[in-house]
Amino acid sequence: MKLLMTYDYGPQAMAEIRALGHEVLYIRESGLETSKQDLSDIEVLVCYNPFKDLDLEAMPALRYILLSSIGIDQLPAERVMARNLVVTNNRGGYSKPMGEWIVWNLLSAFKNSAWFYDQQRKKEWKITTDVLELVGKTIGFLGTGTIAQEAAKRLSGFEVRRIGLNTHGKPHEAFDQVYSADDKLEFAGCCDAVVIALPQTAQTEHFVNQAFLDHMKPDAVLINISRGAVLDEAALVMALGKERFRSVHLDVFDQEPLPKDHPLWEIDRVHITPHNSWISEQRNNRRFELILENLKRLADGEQLLNIVDVRRGY
Repeated sequence: MKLLMTYDYGPQAMAEIRALGHEVLYIRESGLETSKQDLSDIEVLVCYNPFKDLDLEAMPALRYILLSSIGIDQLPAERVMARNLVVTNNRGGYSKPMGEWIVWNLLSAFKNSAWFYDQQRKKEWKITTDVLELVGKTIGFLGTGTIAQEAAKRLSGFEVRRIGLNTHGKPHEAFDQVYSADDKLEFAGCCDAVVIALPQTAQTEHFVNQAFLDHMKPDAVLINISRGAVLDEAALVMALGKERFRSVHLDVFDQEPLPKDHPLWEIDRVHITPHNSWISEQRNNRRFELILENLKRLADGEQLLNIVDVRRGY
């Protein structure tokens, strides 16, 4: 099959793909807008987000899109569904570092790391009693997918209660209890910390809204590593203005980069990172291993891994 790849995984990796019998065309995503390359015979697109510069109508032979991301909100969904294109994602590929990131934020929040960093900057030697244990806390995960599962697995030694929430309350062994989406306000009131790990879909936009925030414990911790649109940022700013939350840790936002005049920058209890939770030294290896496995399966006529339901959004 003929592939268009928008990321170069290196000579050895590209040679492994060609050894499967695939013909590979590489054009980096930033160069697609000016490329004059004929794409009419491309059958497989391996990419992250080339869709602003890539006209799918110029690819009539296209059958498969293998995304390097977990989220699929960058897809031109209507065009993809109209052509019945098969789409796969990188589900699980970033879950381990993101699971670690969640644990790091939880420890930072309950151990009051920001206070100690501030004391060090000021060269002040003080002791604070505002340092809490994770033991006995209830950590709630909105979403019970691979990211939440990996975080829950890493929390197993901390003697916490791990609860989850998904559409229908489907149980999973990583969680002590799983709520349905209909019970989200009851879920919110149970948690000492809430981790947002939902995919972005029409149903999850502003899933964490004013009502949800109001039902959370006033000294709870809030962490978002999913998509900015899942959290109502305006409602969050209002809640923070009422001195709610021990701390809020945000790695994703409605608008990225976060505008310099956004009020979230100015609130001490808010900790901002630049959509960085998926990064690790293993990210390219894991991403390539999944892509290679799916390309092997294409060559052998087998079922692909991580096929997504574009209509549902995950």
